[in-house]
Amino acid sequence: MAVFLGVDTGGTYTDAVIVDEGEAAVIASAKSLTTRGDLALGIGRAIDAALLQAGVAAGEVAMVSLSTTLATNALVEGQGGRVALIFIGFDEGDLARGGLAEALGGDPVVHLAGGHTHAGTEVAALDMARLEAEVTALGPEVAGFAVAARFAVRNPAHEVAAAEVIRRVTGRAVTCSHELSARLNGPKRALTAVLNARLVGMIARLIDACEGHLRSVGIAAPLMVVRGDGALISAAMARERPIETILSGPAASIVGARWLTGETDALVSDIGGTTTDVALLRDGRPEIDPMGARVGGWRTMVEAVAMRTTGLGGDSEVQLVEGLGGGLRLGPRRLIPVSLMAVDWPELVHGALDRALASETAGDTDGRFVLPMVGVAAGGLSAREAALLERIGGKAATLASVLLTRMDVAALARLVSRGLVMVSGVTPSDASHVLGRLDSWDRDAARKAVTLFARKRNGRGDRIAASAEAMAQAIIDQLTEQTVECLLEAAFDEDGRDWDGETPEALARHVLTREGLRRRVGVVDMALKLGVPVIGLGASAPSYYGAVGERLGTRMVLPQHAGVANAIGAVVGQVVMHAEAIVTSPGEGRFVAHLSTGAELFSDRSLALQRAEAVLTDAARKLAREAGAEEVRLVVDRDIQEIEIEGRLMFIEARIRVTASGRPRIAEGGEDEAGMVLGM
Repeated sequence: MAVFLGVDTGGTYTDAVIVDEGEAAVIASAKSLTTRGDLALGIGRAIDAALLQAGVAAGEVAMVSLSTTLATNALVEGQGGRVALIFIGFDEGDLARGGLAEALGGDPVVHLAGGHTHAGTEVAALDMARLEAEVTALGPEVAGFAVAARFAVRNPAHEVAAAEVIRRVTGRAVTCSHELSARLNGPKRALTAVLNARLVGMIARLIDACEGHLRSVGIAAPLMVVRGDGALISAAMARERPIETILSGPAASIVGARWLTGETDALVSDIGGTTTDVALLRDGRPEIDPMGARVGGWRTMVEAVAMRTTGLGGDSEVQLVEGLGGGLRLGPRRLIPVSLMAVDWPELVHGALDRALASETAGDTDGRFVLPMVGVAAGGLSAREAALLERIGGKAATLASVLLTRMDVAALARLVSRGLVMVSGVTPSDASHVLGRLDSWDRDAARKAVTLFARKRNGRGDRIAASAEAMAQAIIDQLTEQTVECLLEAAFDEDGRDWDGETPEALARHVLTREGLRRRVGVVDMALKLGVPVIGLGASAPSYYGAVGERLGTRMVLPQHAGVANAIGAVVGQVVMHAEAIVTSPGEGRFVAHLSTGAELFSDRSLALQRAEAVLTDAARKLAREAGAEEVRLVVDRDIQEIEIEGRLMFIEARIRVTASGRPRIAEGGEDEAGMVLGM
């Protein structure tokens, strides 16, 4: 019997499952709190509990696969390490395109002359002396570098040369834009490279934690990581290209949802601690976003499941909307629930809550705490940010005790975005404890915190809720409302109509949509419902999603093991890698194959296409083997664009894509088949 271990590390919980390949069944599952300070603790507890429950020895595990929402959560919350962008051949105006300046968030940019034309010829020489001087100065201040050169997909020479200098001089991780995408649009490739560089440290810590525990318990099986399109890659490749793990957890959940339910057409909605991820399952397969994954407001060039990711989860921050009527809004920032904070810091939390409750006036920082994270590089902080971090020290504190001036609020936001600290406050998880829907943590602390929140006043000066129970129910109702909005946005987007130019977001909130959901009866009767079922995933889905299904008038599917669907999906996929290149024709009888090794000129179109296909076949096969595949299968796609002029076909360009796929390797002693019968 070959058994596989699937692990999913989310913002709140880490899940582990043991899957019996021969029986195609889950034989054990376990959960543990994700321990942000030391990821190995939460991972280890989940793995050990699953192995114990299954009665499986460590040596019997033939493969381990890891999925995660940490990268997705980091981008949604604007977190990650400080990076520097080496921007070659671009001008200041290019920083404003595609959200690149916003993604940098003030991180340093080095503009250098250089880059290439669309034909792959050099525009200007790369100034190596200035490059070396700039990166030498920046090396101690950043966690990594992103390199983007104009038309690098047509000729990557300047990116390759810059990366070699950076590695030699600084020893820091380097991300080149051409390694992540073969498509044009330099600023968008630069954005993707910046986000990748920002995530390197975070994903490395996760993989280190998982591999370290596997070694400690004697599991010698290879570790795979789920990519954003649901395919698997080796841990080594994930370290270099962590951006490809964005939407890893959600992609794994879709694979798991299909395997658990047998549904072929449905919306899959996965609620975690930080995000709600919605995707369409059509004909048994997830849709792939042709424009690149969109996460946290950024449109990347990473191939991933077509998914809408919203900062809405069980641990979302509860915010009071300004205005006369008040109202609530959840997210996008994740907080540590007060009920969870009280488990580790009971005296601090209950003492502060009791003191605040003794006053009838609600303060802005009442019921809020701060917790430092360990193991995160703190370089590049301003004097105020560094002073605030030192004042917080190495343990939890009340927010009021560390925020001395209003300017400290902005400094705290920067520390949170860097992942150096986390804030604790009221969340839907706390509301669920008050209402008796959850009993995992400290219910008494949740009640006190929610009572304090209910004392806040709206624009008319009225308290926003009369009791803890009323406040908690209002929070859960708001979660239902925002979840319905997420699902409607995805449904309108995937329906395939243009809706007269209306956006899915506008349609989801349109007055006629709302009235239709309420089944309005009058001179004009209105009724609206989803045309497909919803598969609800996530540990808290059974608590929240019943009301969501009723609002949308559709069947809500809540499968067994819904809380660990991500971990299940992590072990039932396969390795899939792609290599792409284009062939262009700059003039009559001239054909250029734009390859990763540089541009090659041919006088015959067929020879150019054959050369590109041969290079890509070797590259895709190599990538698949590096990603952990064996018995690689290859598929070649040619997209040739031609136009007819005066009855004669004229070649414009050809895009060639080679896909290499195969089952993951399994540990020696495991059975020959690696569970592809489990895949979709």
